[in-house]
Parts: sequence; C-alpha cells; structure tokens
Amino acid sequence: MASLLKYCLICSLYPYAPKFNMGKKKLFNDPIYGLVDFRDEVVYELIDQPYFQRLRRIRQMGLSDYVYAGATHPRFQHALGATHLLYRGLDTLESKGVVITDEERQAAAMAILYHDIGHGPFSHALEGSLVGKHHEALTLAFLKRVESDYGSIGTMAIQIFEGRYEKKFLSSLIASQLDVDRLDYLSRDSYYTGVAEGVVGYDRIIKMLEVKDNELLIEEKGLHSIEKFLVSRYLMYAQVYLHKTSLVAEKMLKKAVDRVKMLLAAGEKVEMNMSLETLLTSGAGSITEFDIMELFSSLDDIDVWDLLKRNVNHKDRVLAYLCKGLVNRQLSRIIIGGPEVLASEPYRKAQKEVEKMALTGEEKGYLLINGQETITAYSEAKSAIRFLLRDGQVLPFSQQTALSEALFVDKALQYFIYPRW
Repeated sequence: MASLLKYCLICSLYPYAPKFNMGKKKLFNDPIYGLVDFRDEVVYELIDQPYFQRLRRIRQMGLSDYVYAGATHPRFQHALGATHLLYRGLDTLESKGVVITDEERQAAAMAILYHDIGHGPFSHALEGSLVGKHHEALTLAFLKRVESDYGSIGTMAIQIFEGRYEKKFLSSLIASQLDVDRLDYLSRDSYYTGVAEGVVGYDRIIKMLEVKDNELLIEEKGLHSIEKFLVSRYLMYAQVYLHKTSLVAEKMLKKAVDRVKMLLAAGEKVEMNMSLETLLTSGAGSITEFDIMELFSSLDDIDVWDLLKRNVNHKDRVLAYLCKGLVNRQLSRIIIGGPEVLASEPYRKAQKEVEKMALTGEEKGYLLINGQETITAYSEAKSAIRFLLRDGQVLPFSQQTALSEALFVDKALQYFIYPRW
C-alpha cells in the first residue's frame, strides 16, 4: 500500500510518468514473435474457455511430422500468433489515421482468435469426417455461443468473420488472400519444419497496410514483400503441405475413420472413446449445437490416436492394416505427378501389383485411392490484393508485379495410393 501511495505521489509531481496499470496482463513467450501480451480482458476470457484450450491438443499440421519431425506445434499457438499480428495490423492502421473503436478491436480479436476453433482432430485431414460439417460452419457455431455471452461485441465478431461488417478491411485482415492467418501459419510452419522457403516478411507487410474506402490495401513500396509472400506460399504447398508422405498418411487416416463408421453401422464392435463413437454413429443430421459443444469440443488428436492404437489387431483386415500402418508409419505407396502420371510406367506397374493382392471390391474402396490436389498460390478472381499508389490510384497485384503468370496458375497433382500387401 505504501508503495502504491508513493507511486501516486510521483505521478502527481511528474505528469509524464507512466500510468500504473491495474489491469490484467499476461505474457506468452512465442518462438516467432518473442514476448506477446494481450491487455484485453475479453481475449483472456476467450483463451480460458475449455473449447479453446482444446486447440493445445490439436496439431496445426496434422501428420506432417512423419516427414518434418519438428512439425508438432498446436493450433493453440497459431491462434495466439494470428491474434498478435491482428493487433499489430490495427495499430499500424490507427497510426495512419484509420478510426477503429475499442469494440471493433475486441470483436476483430474475438473473430481471429476463434477462427480455427471449428477444427477437429488432425485438422484438415478429417475435415467433415466426424460431424459432416466444414470447420468454418463449426467455428460459426462456437462464435454464436460466444455472442450470447458478450452481446454486441459477439454480434460484431460474427459479422466480421462472415464478411458482413461495414468496415470491410477488418474482415480482410482475418480472411482474405493477405490476412494475418496466412502470415502466421506460413511463418510458424516454416519455423517448425525447418523449411526456409516459407519465411515471409510479416513485419514489413504489416507496416505497409493501408485503408481507402474501407478496403484493405498495400502501399506501393510493399510490392516485393507481397511477391515474396506469394512465392513462399506456393513453395510451402509444393514442398510441405502436399508432400507425398503426408498426403498418404492423411488419406489413410480418413479412410480408417470411414471404415470405422461402416463397421459400426454394420453392428461390428470397434474400440474407441465414447464421445467419438457417439459422433460416428449419430450422423450429421442429428448433431445439435449442444451436441457439437459437448461432444465435438471434447475430442482432440489423442482420442483418434487412441482409436488407431486400440484397433491395430482388429479382426477386420482393412481397419487393422490402416491402423497399424498409421501407428507404425508403415504407409501405403503412392504414385504422384501431373495429369500424365496416370499414363506412366510406374502407374502401370502399381496396377499389376494391385491385381496380385486379390482385393475385394469393398476393400478396394478403402485401400485404393485416386484423387487430385491443387496448388493455388494466388487467385485474383477471389479477392485481389490491391495496391495504393503514390498518386492515389488503386491497382490489383497482376498490374504491378513482374513475376511470371505461370506461378499463379493452378497446378494440379494427380495421385494413386495403394497398399503394401
């Protein structure tokens, strides 16, 4: 008490002394940004929610650690990092005269903090497999739950998340082709995988942010930073996110869950967590918002690993193969390449090997996987990155860059996955 009175006396004598901060303050030691602090009580309350804490147990990159051993970081880190970048972006815009209210800051922070909360175990690998809904639809359900607790701020957060808020630049900071989500996950995934090609200059990009007519823009002198950002995004997809080993593991995982659902529907016994079994047997149509909060939000990567480990010796040989392969990293083989790969000699040899396995038609549906993935580094048709020139003109990225247009054309990858039997 005496020290506080002494501080107040100093403040009265020296009006420019720093104000005594009686508010709550937490520090997060982030490997990318160093010490990060959030001074917003709403953000702390949201972080402490059990369904947000669940993100500590969901890996950001699914099964990519089968290739990059360090890629075990959780979505919890990413959500905090993206929120930190959002605050920095808002600070930059305010320093340039853009008016942003305290309520808008809180709502935007709420939207970005919870932008990935709809992800289930193993993130994109099991997208739609557990409850038949996209993670963004589930995220919206969680935000609506928050809306009732935070009133107008919660309502504004939903409007920003859905792109309906009048200040469009707030939505662009959260979901666009140049948002804080992408800036963080490229920087973070690059750090944990050790892939230097993914490093982006997030600091300079944020300093180059501008707003005109409620549209998020980049200052003209930030062009090369944006070019580097898009090249990094392309290389991370080509080298990391669509690495053939990760792709095989994720497709096997989805097929394992599909096989479990089929066996349960047929009345077969499969060992697993009760919440997971409820979701897999109930069907998407019967999942209420309450079910989502109570069941879906209780699941994480640990529950799926438990399912896989319990069933490595299941009497169904397809499920046993998929579970054992994932647990022991004994993955199926893959043929991957451009559209011409399905006419290649390796593909023909793979087909001959498959013929010798004598798989039934049903087994083929789970063990033979044909598909296509697409790399899209940038698409001006979606939401163009636009630049504010010194003379006041606003031009899209395509009219500013000298990079080859070939880099921004969708690249299709065909693949064929088959077992090691």
